[in-house]
Amino acid sequence: MKLPHPLYPGRLIRRYQRFLADVLLDSGETVTAHCPNSGSMKGCNLPGSRVYLSVSSNPKRKYPHTWELVESDGVWAGINTALPNRVVHEAIALGEIPELCGYDAIRPEVPYGSASRIDLLLTGRLPPCYVEVKNVTMVEGERALFPDAVTTRGQKHLRELMEVVRRGERGVIFFLVQRSDASAVAPADAIDPEYGRLLRLAVAGGVEALAYRTVVTPDAIRISCRLPVTLD
Repeated sequence: MKLPHPLYPGRLIRRYQRFLADVLLDSGETVTAHCPNSGSMKGCNLPGSRVYLSVSSNPKRKYPHTWELVESDGVWAGINTALPNRVVHEAIALGEIPELCGYDAIRPEVPYGSASRIDLLLTGRLPPCYVEVKNVTMVEGERALFPDAVTTRGQKHLRELMEVVRRGERGVIFFLVQRSDASAVAPADAIDPEYGRLLRLAVAGGVEALAYRTVVTPDAIRISCRLPVTLD
């Protein structure tokens, strides 16, 4: 998926109030940018890190800049949580996710469960497939870990996917690693042990856990390869 252009390079001064970040642009201007990520962003919010921002053309926005990328441990990571659904949608449509091929239609944001919306619903000749996409940016050692903060919403999604499987349809939790330096994905038990417990319970009950790594550059975010999801 191509990223919006142009992107403006700079250095992170600080991230604060969850959704704000001060950035010193390479042009010398200091701006406050919208941070489209509600997690802790552990490992991706270090002051002085190289970043890229996009700029909205919407004149009503209080903060026209949006933080898109950060350099973490020598690789670019995509921190905008609005993008993973689009990346996965495009990859499925292009046949780049073999496990999710064979469907006729891909519908985003379809209501299901208890006042929830599934990220992607795949339909056609095969039984419906409910795909919940999770953005992963935290890496420790060679493992990408999710979540980077306690997520009651994520816990709810796992329970709803289990219900999807119980009624005979297909449920998939899809971990999109928006960086290229991980060799596996695992639950971050030290941060949210309940999420880890529910993930293991969901997989044991038939929910499929898929993980794919991406290559992130200032031009695009592209699916790279499948990663194992380790639950032991």
